[in-house]
Amino acid sequence: MHSIFLRIYGGMLGVLVLVALLGVLTLHLVNAVRADQYREQLAHGTFTLMADNLRGMNDIERTRALAVWERLLGIPLTLETAEHAHLDGSARSRLSRGQVVVEQTGPHAARVFREVEPALSGNPSSGLLLTGEVRQISEQLARATIFLLLDELVRLPVDEQPARLEALHQSKGFGFDMQLIRLEKLDVDDDQRRRIDEGDTVMALGKGGDSIRVLSGVGETPWVLEIGPLFQMNPYPPELLILITFLGLCLIGLVVYLLVRRLEHRLRGLEAAATQIAQGSLETRVPAAGADSVGRLASAFNGMAEHLQRSLMIQRELVRAVSHELRTPVARLRFGLEMINDATTPEARHKYMVGMDSDIQDLDKLVDEMLTYARLEQGAPTLNFQRIDLDALIDQVIAELAPLRPHISVRRGDCVDALHRIGSDETHWVEAEPRYLHRALQNLVSNAMRHAESEVRIGYQMSEARCRIDIEDDGPGVPESAWERIFTPFMRLDDSRTRASGGHGLGLSIVRRIIHWHGGRALIGRSQTLGGACFSLAWPRQQGDA
Repeated sequence: MHSIFLRIYGGMLGVLVLVALLGVLTLHLVNAVRADQYREQLAHGTFTLMADNLRGMNDIERTRALAVWERLLGIPLTLETAEHAHLDGSARSRLSRGQVVVEQTGPHAARVFREVEPALSGNPSSGLLLTGEVRQISEQLARATIFLLLDELVRLPVDEQPARLEALHQSKGFGFDMQLIRLEKLDVDDDQRRRIDEGDTVMALGKGGDSIRVLSGVGETPWVLEIGPLFQMNPYPPELLILITFLGLCLIGLVVYLLVRRLEHRLRGLEAAATQIAQGSLETRVPAAGADSVGRLASAFNGMAEHLQRSLMIQRELVRAVSHELRTPVARLRFGLEMINDATTPEARHKYMVGMDSDIQDLDKLVDEMLTYARLEQGAPTLNFQRIDLDALIDQVIAELAPLRPHISVRRGDCVDALHRIGSDETHWVEAEPRYLHRALQNLVSNAMRHAESEVRIGYQMSEARCRIDIEDDGPGVPESAWERIFTPFMRLDDSRTRASGGHGLGLSIVRRIIHWHGGRALIGRSQTLGGACFSLAWPRQQGDA
């Protein structure tokens, strides 16, 4: 048991190490995704604005515009087809939905793509893309964005410029804030204010010192265009990973510890119960609450304990009953041997020899019944189910047993087949193990003949799914109070069904076990036609339906 829990705790430690490694990998992937999203968010608005402007130009105008934007950005800009861009299916799908794709090519470099003309139907590689090679994406794109926005705003009257800027911000999907502010309301120093007034582009630190704002005057208007704050993408620090991993491992360790502790407590209960059973306390059981693996194990353990207790009880009862049953024939044999020695005539010796032979046959029959009962009681025997002609089997049993008691009339009773008319050429079949079903019928008919006054009847009722055989006699019957006990091994009643009628008390027990392994039941009642006992065997006609 201790080695099991050592393995469990070792496995738990391995799980915790695996969780830590997965945490490191997850943090790396999260930072990579955040970096991609950050770059795309910054580039989206600017490249969308350039692509929309290019869409309405001819080839000459496009060449001029690209040259101006290249000087402004300091990066090469080209127009190329989607086929030459060598993009995968996911990137092409995102471009077709109007998104910007940023493909990182180095620690601080990336290629930015934006669709200018969509691909033709049936030719996904025919679309025209705007491509830029960016090295410092935040600063370069900020300068280009200022230029492009100013180009859009100076075409409008002063009072319409704020609304136009808001419309551009919403429609082009810029990933940062931008607004028009009057120069006198700007939070800048005098030198920055002078440079803005002179038409220069100014970059100022944000309030927290961790961002920048890009400021530029809008021509001859009182407005100043402010972009930002632009924050640098900061990946999650390793310290945060260590803290999260430590807290996660502590939580997982606590949960696993509580689960293993509860499991250990329940398994120790199973261990204690197994020890008690090994010491002879077969009535010991364990709580089988819960539908988990331990609960199912406890249920199986209790079933095993019940089976052991029942088997041992049967074994003890069998040994006790066998010792009792053997005493009488052995005593008669000893008496016969003594009398043979004292016999003076051949006739007397022959008489005692015949009696001893009868006692030996009785012992042989008793041993055979005990072996059969033990084989049927201890576990499922090997059964070879076959289709059996029920009429032929009943006739065979009658032919075997009727000569043994000539004064008893053994004949066929009511035979009802719900599927076939009696007397037709159809065979009234059932599926059974021929040898065991023959033994069961033989035991019941023999039992009925021992207690009948003059008549025994054997009949059956058969439906599509089930079969029932009834053996009736005109004897004194079995009291209803004894119906539950009549199939108990070595059971004899105190009425006319006593030892004097013969038998060893195992025949009905064997019948019950045989029909149990056929998926049926052995029943007892009172015969409505003859007034004595009525024993019945009921089981499925086809064993696949059991």
